[in-house]
Amino acid sequence: MAAVLHNLLVPVEPPPAADGAPSVALSVVAPVFEEKENLRTLHSEIVRVLGAGKDWELVLVDDGSRDGSDALIRELAREDPRVVGVFFAANRGQSAATAAGVQASRGRVVATLDADLQNDPADLPAMLGALDGNDAVVGYRVKRQDGFVRRVSSRIGNGVRNRLSKDSIRDTGCSLKVFRAEAARSIRWFNGAHRFLPTLLRHQGFTVVEHPVSHRPRRAGKSKYGIRNRALRGLLDVLAVRWMRARRIDFPVKEVIRGREVIRGR
Repeated sequence: MAAVLHNLLVPVEPPPAADGAPSVALSVVAPVFEEKENLRTLHSEIVRVLGAGKDWELVLVDDGSRDGSDALIRELAREDPRVVGVFFAANRGQSAATAAGVQASRGRVVATLDADLQNDPADLPAMLGALDGNDAVVGYRVKRQDGFVRRVSSRIGNGVRNRLSKDSIRDTGCSLKVFRAEAARSIRWFNGAHRFLPTLLRHQGFTVVEHPVSHRPRRAGKSKYGIRNRALRGLLDVLAVRWMRARRIDFPVKEVIRGREVIRGR
């Protein structure tokens, strides 16, 4: 795994951390909303997959939890300096938590996954390998372990989103994704944006590929980012994405002059 991380080092550095800490090869970002029962296992699995080195970090974003998740994140950060805690004063949703984690991350590569253990960190090495020559790798779950209603609603949602956004992503709801730093930090976030990340990146000219990943049954707790009211919100979100795509500005620059230097456009 260390060799994979080494090969993924890119020249684009993330913004410096507020404390001046140096960048790392990989940041793993996980939104957390009342997942106290799963956090220690998540940390252990990340350590097992990424190894004992220091060139990675786990960014846990507490989205206004009331079950003690915030206290456990602080405890994990004291025990392991590679754990970074970000804390919201109130619940703001998965997109906001993901955006905050990306903003706080220092990785030259950024990965996202769910904190509920349904995403398997063991899929990360293969996804990092698939990043070679691409800007982002997005997972699609080959054997969904969710209930019937969630699976059906997800399938319908995927179809509607792809049709309206003119994209072809198989599983927009899969949180397991890997991005190069410049791609991750180019995203213009809004509520619901986490379901459209591949489409938003492609609109900006980044290359996105899909990769099969496993999906595990939930071990503890209940789903907090539920399906209630998602249909209407999802429709409004995809219409917004379609509008942004239609209004995208394209400006071919012929040349730029800086003093005596002339830079020709492509």
